[in-house]
Amino acid sequence: MADLSADIAALPDKTLLVLDDDAPLRTRLGRALEQRGFETTLVGSVSEALAAVRQAPPAFAVLDMRLEDGTGLKVVEAIREARPDSKVVMLTGYGNIATAVAAVKSGAIDYLSKPADADDVARALLARGDEAPPPPENPMSADRVRWEHIQRVYELCGHNVSETARRLNMHRRTLQRILAKRAPR
Repeated sequence: MADLSADIAALPDKTLLVLDDDAPLRTRLGRALEQRGFETTLVGSVSEALAAVRQAPPAFAVLDMRLEDGTGLKVVEAIREARPDSKVVMLTGYGNIATAVAAVKSGAIDYLSKPADADDVARALLARGDEAPPPPENPMSADRVRWEHIQRVYELCGHNVSETARRLNMHRRTLQRILAKRAPR
């Protein structure tokens, strides 16, 4: 963290917009990034984020992909128009290749899965030019990635176990057992 704080302290503009509709995560991530030296603005919706970008375009942004009132891609576009040199990192609880490609095409420099560590987010924001940030120190386990995917499909199916099992091509009872367990680490 000391190296990151020094790198952030050397920045001419430390403004950072954090957009996430999960208030505890947004607050925790915002505080952690503020402790590292960023000047954070925390917002919980696309409309709040667009207003914040119009008022003062940030040098950096950490945006959630899926929100109740839209998508973080809309905010990426607004930031790119207002401040082309801004660095944007997308966060999502439901990572997949299609959304990662869409995020990068819209102008994001990186795409991280939730829960993202503040150091990983800061490293992604501070990556220079074409240099890719280093891989995360503690990536999600394969079991956790699988569990996240199942939860996402379950949510998209309106919490209908039978429909979720059909879409995942698994037995309904197997799915019920997985859903009854706690999330793996």
